Amino acid sequence: MTQITEHAQAAPLPQVARLEFRDLRECLAAGWHDFRRAPQFGLFFSAVYVLIGLGFVVFNAGTVLWTFAMSLGFPLFAPFAAVGLYEVSRRLERGGAMDWYKVLGIVKAEKDRQIPWMGAIIVIYVLFWSFLAHMIFALFMGISNLTNISSSYEAFLTPTGLSMIAVELGVGAVLAFVLFSLTVTSLPHLLDKEVDFVTAMILSFKVVTSNFVVMMSWAILVASLTLIAMAPLFLGLLIVLPVLGHATWHLYRRALI
Repeated sequence: MTQITEHAQAAPLPQVARLEFRDLRECLAAGWHDFRRAPQFGLFFSAVYVLIGLGFVVFNAGTVLWTFAMSLGFPLFAPFAAVGLYEVSRRLERGGAMDWYKVLGIVKAEKDRQIPWMGAIIVIYVLFWSFLAHMIFALFMGISNLTNISSSYEAFLTPTGLSMIAVELGVGAVLAFVLFSLTVTSLPHLLDKEVDFVTAMILSFKVVTSNFVVMMSWAILVASLTLIAMAPLFLGLLIVLPVLGHATWHLYRRALI
């Protein structure tokens, strides 16, 4: 069987472009256009995220075991689902064949390239984030009387509880910014070019720092749309995630030239 090898050859490192708010609007429009042209792929790859979300609800993933298992599994599989969306946009852009064998073949081939390293880094990052959140909770609330916080929220309304929430939000915002900055263009970059994941992350971080206001607006938009889409039993993600995934590909194409 002939192996699918449609990845680009090693190329000089791209330059970081100056982005404007107009680029975000045009990337969203392009993402919607890609989804409409190949909805079957968008629905298929976004179903990964939806099924994981439903798993939390159906299997009562509030328990430690389920939360731990799915928190580890999601960062490992999510990058491959995202790569599928990027590959669809790349093929639409280049006029390539839109068949399942070739698209899924590219996704499968990524297991032997740099994407698994990105998944591993995200897993470590999530574990560190979880550890830090628990440590902050213990530092602030460890001396409080034992309280079932799942049924009683009074402890959070105390000065200590409010201080803890403020610190959690502040630390979470910083960590979210770093993770967003390292991954926003690195994942599509790794698909598109023969580049190592460290270089891709560095360039992604430069894209964000060089276009801070625009990219932070993109981060807020992505987070807001995703949160809204999760409301109806995560089903809104079937539409929102493919559009955002395709749009991210077009944003990468504009950000690194």
